[in-house]
Amino acid sequence: MLSIREAGLPDLDKVAELFDQYRCFYEQSSDLALAKRFIGDRMANNESVILVAEGEGGELAGFTQLYPSFSSISAAPSYILNDLYVAVAYRRQGLGRALLEGASKLASSKGAVALELSTAEDNRNAQALYESLGWVRDQQFRHYELTIEKADE
Repeated sequence: MLSIREAGLPDLDKVAELFDQYRCFYEQSSDLALAKRFIGDRMANNESVILVAEGEGGELAGFTQLYPSFSSISAAPSYILNDLYVAVAYRRQGLGRALLEGASKLASSKGAVALELSTAEDNRNAQALYESLGWVRDQQFRHYELTIEKADE
């Protein structure tokens, strides 16, 4: 039986491995040192909340990472669900759903008024999952992104 719980610094190595796999899924080169540094910084600085799906033997099967944000219109906290990943061996077992439900419960317990996420236009499986849990595709606003070039050091 798998459980959903908040990850902490003792989980860093296992979460970093999942995060590296997540990045590879999005066609980035594997870089476990980078993954460990990035996740470790988020944990150490309390810059995100990471929920993990943990098996009875302590193995981590997936994670989701939430970044705190705010809704100016509502004048209240919200969260950006930036990452959701289930290891290949654990897919199609309801872990993505369980992680999303855990994220919703966590956001509610923190007084957040919303969770936000974005996904690829062709990621139909994820879209179906989100919609089955009550997520609504934004029809009112367009999402834009500006890539920032690194400053010369």
